Amino acid sequence: MKHWAPLAATAAFVALAVSFAPVRSATPAELARGKMLVVYGSCNDCHTPGWVDASGAVPVSGWLIGNSIGFLGPWGTVYPANVRLRFAQITEEQWLFMVRTRAGHPPMKWTDLRALSVDDQRAIYRFVRSLGAAGSPAPISVPPGKAPNTPFYNITPQRPGERQAL
Repeated sequence: MKHWAPLAATAAFVALAVSFAPVRSATPAELARGKMLVVYGSCNDCHTPGWVDASGAVPVSGWLIGNSIGFLGPWGTVYPANVRLRFAQITEEQWLFMVRTRAGHPPMKWTDLRALSVDDQRAIYRFVRSLGAAGSPAPISVPPGKAPNTPFYNITPQRPGERQAL
């Protein structure tokens, strides 16, 4: 197995170099388009703490830093990622690959992102990347059957005869 060591080291170096590749400067029009898409796509509803409660009156400096309020469903409890930290770690091409290939569970809507043009997907990346890394990573997902230790929304589908008290 020693013959794989140089290959693994080279792959790790290339991955690291790609992660820190310089970002092409976004035009003011691309940044404005990305900002509009983030708002219109409701990204802040989940990924920006306090967005809904403040009716969107959160300074841009607080946007997309993840959230510690989880979403509980049959998949367990998931947390909105700190998109700003994530985008600081990935290239634009990696983001476009994620949009094309990721699947998941509610409430994240990868299918909606895939419906956008590649130019719009790039505009989102460039806008978020322009904000810079900020905040802390979101909590780790909690597996099904385990109780989360944070606030959460229960978005488990309910059948009419099995509804929880409202």
